[in-house]
Amino acid sequence: MDKNFIDYIRIFTRSGHGGPGIKHFERSKHDAKAGPDGGDGGRGGHIILRGNAQLWTLLHLRFYKNVLAKDGERGGKNKMTGADGDDIIIEVPLGTIARDQETGVQEVEILEDGQQVIWIKGGKGGLGNSNFATPTNQVPDHHQPGEKGSEGWKTLELKVLADVGLVGFPNAGKSTLLSVITAAKPKIADYAFTTLTPQLGMVEYRNHKSFCIADLPGIIEGAAEGKGLGYRFLRHIERNSILLFVIPADSENHKAEFEILYRELEEYNPEMLQKDFLIAVSKSDMLDDELKEAISKELPQNVPHLFISSVAQKGLMELKDTLWQMLNKEK
Repeated sequence: MDKNFIDYIRIFTRSGHGGPGIKHFERSKHDAKAGPDGGDGGRGGHIILRGNAQLWTLLHLRFYKNVLAKDGERGGKNKMTGADGDDIIIEVPLGTIARDQETGVQEVEILEDGQQVIWIKGGKGGLGNSNFATPTNQVPDHHQPGEKGSEGWKTLELKVLADVGLVGFPNAGKSTLLSVITAAKPKIADYAFTTLTPQLGMVEYRNHKSFCIADLPGIIEGAAEGKGLGYRFLRHIERNSILLFVIPADSENHKAEFEILYRELEEYNPEMLQKDFLIAVSKSDMLDDELKEAISKELPQNVPHLFISSVAQKGLMELKDTLWQMLNKEK
């Protein structure tokens, strides 16, 4: 079983039909059928996938139910070719795989920013009668209809490796934060650990962008004794570039709590410390400015921090903004 989270969208697609070629004859004063000049039909619109490194999930496509490209236009007289149907371009995150739902066959994989692949080709335009003139048949009646587009149910899937990992003790308010800032989840497969399942959510951000955040249970509780998730977990959070430490405002010693979490991570795997850190002081609706200043002095000066309250909905947009900037900074 694949142990990655799967973000999954099912859509009905139809590329455009090709426009028909036409039968037409040039007309002159002397000859009503001076010669065939029927033009070709335009091709139907393609459905195209394009990689976008600014996208992290398929959440922006969850309302796409039917993707129908435009048909090509019919040919015209004077050998005029009809206009092509407009293509539809679907932007997807890197690592997206497109499949035919019925056969399960992989059709496209998008791996690079800006990579553009025709996923479903539009039908070819039909030929007009001007193409069929021969020395022995100078007034051909023959012309072609356009080819039909392709239609069917398709799937887009993405292996989602969480972008932001939540670290904190059980009472820190991680699950409340996760439930408040994450949108309704697309279909996601369980990430089956030995005994624990991290909670995964998609955070909806500005302009239809989104990113993935996961509560990482078991790293702290008993990790040193080997009851945690083990090294295989780390292989699946390579893209988890930020660790968000959640420390509650009512902690007895904010600095000490951060240091315990840091040491546990170091003991668990020193590679965890190569990631970017951010501290969110949760439950901070109970704090006045003086208390916030006192806590700020307690926290490590080399790690940025924010004050948030999931229940009072305070500081959450600032938190999303900060995480988005950190995810998209130049490496």
